Amino acid sequence: MTALSEFSVSTKFRNQWINITGETRRAVAASGVREGLCVVFVPHTTAAVTVNENADPDVPRDVMLALGSISPDRGDFLHGEGNSAAHVKTSLVGPSVTVIVSGGGLLLGTWQGVWFNEYDGPRTRKVLVRVLGE
Repeated sequence: MTALSEFSVSTKFRNQWINITGETRRAVAASGVREGLCVVFVPHTTAAVTVNENADPDVPRDVMLALGSISPDRGDFLHGEGNSAAHVKTSLVGPSVTVIVSGGGLLLGTWQGVWFNEYDGPRTRKVLVRVLGE
């Protein structure tokens, strides 16, 4: 069995994390898959998705701070849109994550959540969730 769902995320600014665990869980439940895999994919070049801590609100801030030091906005970037730092951050984090589905739900660790990462907002973004299994 396989199911594809889609939802939108509206961001307010650059360098923002949005918790999408609930939306991802709902997509898994709607799929009817009890055992399998869930792939969360962001079809954008300046946004990403990751699995990380879901308990301490300082973690997203700290990760964004670290990514900002790895890929700061620079005056010598050549890309005409002025968002090269966002492209670099997206390449580092990646456009997708895969989470095991067990018992009809996401098999995340106690402190884990699924996070949408905005690097070039504000924007309305698309998130695709493909659930595969039985």
